[in-house]
Amino acid sequence: MSYHNPLTPPRKSATFDDHTLAEIRRAAATGIYDIRGGGTKRKVPHFDDLLFLGASISRYPLEGYREKCETSVVLGTRFARKPIELKIPITIAGMSFGALSGNAKEALGRGATLAGTSTTTGDGGMTDEERGHSQVLVYQYLPSRYGMNPRDLRRADAIEIVVGQGAKPGGGGMLLGQKISDRVAEMRTLPKGIDQRSACRHPDWTGPDDLEIKILELREITDWEKPIYVKVGGARPYYDTALAVKAGADVVVLDGMQGGTAATQDVFIEHVGMPTLACIRPAVQALQDLGLHRKVQLIISGGIRSGADVAKALALGADAVSIGTAALVAIGDNDPKWEEEYRALGTTAGAYDDWHEGRDPAGITTQDPELAARLDPVVAGRRLANYLKVMTLEAQTIARACGKNRLHNLEPEDLCALTMEAAAMAKVPLAGTDWYPGKGGF
Repeated sequence: MSYHNPLTPPRKSATFDDHTLAEIRRAAATGIYDIRGGGTKRKVPHFDDLLFLGASISRYPLEGYREKCETSVVLGTRFARKPIELKIPITIAGMSFGALSGNAKEALGRGATLAGTSTTTGDGGMTDEERGHSQVLVYQYLPSRYGMNPRDLRRADAIEIVVGQGAKPGGGGMLLGQKISDRVAEMRTLPKGIDQRSACRHPDWTGPDDLEIKILELREITDWEKPIYVKVGGARPYYDTALAVKAGADVVVLDGMQGGTAATQDVFIEHVGMPTLACIRPAVQALQDLGLHRKVQLIISGGIRSGADVAKALALGADAVSIGTAALVAIGDNDPKWEEEYRALGTTAGAYDDWHEGRDPAGITTQDPELAARLDPVVAGRRLANYLKVMTLEAQTIARACGKNRLHNLEPEDLCALTMEAAAMAKVPLAGTDWYPGKGGF
């Protein structure tokens, strides 16, 4: 005979928690897997697990109001005849017209231009509004080839060959039929209203040797003017970076698993890829081993939220960062003012991740004309520019506190780690020691 103490609350399983039980029941009832966006929801080591060691006596800080801290960066200096010069090392990641509304894409272009940085097309091609409002526009060249044409390749300021994304390295994207409007269908040469899935690999090459041929083709089409980026999902960053460089990339874009603007299977988002923090040092090591660190630029993306994140990524060896989810929040996504409508969708503003369904009350991740009209691209663009300005000022504040007159002078020596995991991934000492896992000794 068992006895349960009524004063002791029932104990739930850590393995079969409420979310897991609900997912089992949903799968059993529907027979389909869950698709969503929003990035990983599990807690993984991230930039918050690192701290800067500001100056005191052994280091000399800079005065914030008197001494400059340079923020500019040049991308594509290896082979391109016209490298990109940006005022700040924070760029806007590729998010497609189709996934986002036309107003949202225009807002991203406006905000990036006001801040002196670049934005990126995403899958599905280039719109005239996006090109018209983006001073510097990077054209994504994806496995799907949706919307790809030589004219737009030449109209772009750089070309980004997408091999993988942090949310789904090894997997293709999805765009549900309700977001395939007449214009999206025409741009992508797709039937209207029919679900589409982007391919997970390029149709005309199967490895780095073929990638080298593709890069040469793109250079010839654009008269060797445009920097060629290669974007990879964070999985094997050392080898992927080295092979992208061997194939001729001017810039490597490395996207960690916290990258969240792509819609895909939940199992992909939560169980494939590596944390952004774990990707940076192996990629930097690959560039150093090839003697090309700072000569081939490294852009880090996936969960960048603040100037502190920017400064930490640069201190670990990146040349720039790219933001996606944060940019959408800045222009108005997940805004609590739409909370009542988010609740009607069965979610809440801070947790809304059903971007792929096209019912976004903020008018950003939708093709519904009435919803899209809610977003004023001029106002939203100013909001993005304000956010980018604050991020830059925050990063400058940290750099000056470390005695650096340029963001890119930050280095691993300026950092320590709060956890063993972060110390091992970032290869910076555990706080209060001069040791990190793998260094040897203690």
